[in-house]
Amino acid sequence: MSRLIVISNRVAPAEGSHSGAQGGLAVALQSALREMGGIWFGWSGGQTDVFTGQVNLQRGDGYTTATVDLEEQDIDEYYNGYANRTLWPLFHYRMDLAEYERGFAGGYQRVNERFADTVRPLIEQDDTVWIQDYHMIPLGQELRRRGCANRIGFFLHTPWPPRRLLATLPEANELVETLFAYDVLGFHTAEWLESFCDFARLEMGADIEEDGDVIRFGGRTVRVIVCPIGIDTAEFRALAASDTAQHTCRQMERSAVGRAMIVGVDRLDYSKGLEERLLGFERFLLEHPEERKELFLLQIAPPSRASVGSYQRIRNTLEGLSGRINGEHADLDWVPIRYVNQGYPRDVLAGVYRASRIGLVTPLRDGMNLVAKEYVAAQDPGDPGVLILSRFAGAAAQMQEAVLVNPYSAEEISDAILTALRMPRDERIARWRALMDGVEREDVMWWRKRFTDELIAAPSLAEVD
Repeated sequence: MSRLIVISNRVAPAEGSHSGAQGGLAVALQSALREMGGIWFGWSGGQTDVFTGQVNLQRGDGYTTATVDLEEQDIDEYYNGYANRTLWPLFHYRMDLAEYERGFAGGYQRVNERFADTVRPLIEQDDTVWIQDYHMIPLGQELRRRGCANRIGFFLHTPWPPRRLLATLPEANELVETLFAYDVLGFHTAEWLESFCDFARLEMGADIEEDGDVIRFGGRTVRVIVCPIGIDTAEFRALAASDTAQHTCRQMERSAVGRAMIVGVDRLDYSKGLEERLLGFERFLLEHPEERKELFLLQIAPPSRASVGSYQRIRNTLEGLSGRINGEHADLDWVPIRYVNQGYPRDVLAGVYRASRIGLVTPLRDGMNLVAKEYVAAQDPGDPGVLILSRFAGAAAQMQEAVLVNPYSAEEISDAILTALRMPRDERIARWRALMDGVEREDVMWWRKRFTDELIAAPSLAEVD
């Protein structure tokens, strides 16, 4: 089997780690690389005075990491600018927060060119290249321009916005055109895939085959697939059974003193619906005073992108909102919301999930959301908790047995909490078993194989020529 070259904005350490800083994507890609072998390339997260393209190589845990530093201007324009202040809000349907500046777009293109210059010498003839996420959309085209005839695939971990929203991006057509340099494009859901095809056909005149999985434009053909990412289910089950997780579970149960715990674990981001979630929980407290002191919400929200103004504002908003709700509803022996603004290792989180009666996963828009799947994997089969899940998370397409809600509706969140609290054990077990079957069946290995099988089957440019 050929090596796998994974390219993404940030690279997780090659050494085995359960660090709280690792997101679901990092864990998933580590699993794929350990199985196939290869290189994980990306930005180090560090800054240099002058970009040199010097690569820092580290070997371990079955694969090699290769990272480069970026200049301050690159970080400001490519990462803080175009990626996080233009594409991220736009792809999550937040036009009101998207900032369109030529300097951002120019920095984004420049950094992708620098990545291409740097990683191209590391790619061998038989390697399969797999590029991840919205930071790297033009990278495939830049590698083609540098003579890379390998099979190259691209996977988008965010939603793809509807045509009318994407059309507000000044360089939308040019950005979409770069995606035709790839052999395979992957999306989490049929909705995101259809939105991409809709833009390519109606705005650019691309030809789409009748079955909808092959698109032709500008002399290039690309295959598009629905390929929802999973978790390393076996690994997470093992974490949930670890001494640390069991200790954490007991600790949380003692801390709850007989009350039902609702847990939310989200990066501090406006796409996660945290403000709406707190308002929905407050609605529950107001509508069901008899249940007030029988439960509490533990919201874990580690900070992210602290240098971006919109993230600073949401942190201030959530701290103020949780303080107001606690001030109005708390009693001497009970606080309704425990708001924690830091991250925890995954084995600790597994114990928290297992101790909770309800998992509250209510993003306003999310490409997938692996917390929902980790919550299910951590449960006690004989007495599982209930997953409340946003209809607008990509995970909802696979997890129909969850209690699905509109996260914009405080009433629906309130009703769902009551439903989950009063759900009989037999129904909880039946829902959990169906959810767990899907989490086990379509895990990260399934995701990796689904995508790479399609990519390896695609003819390379060398074969076409």
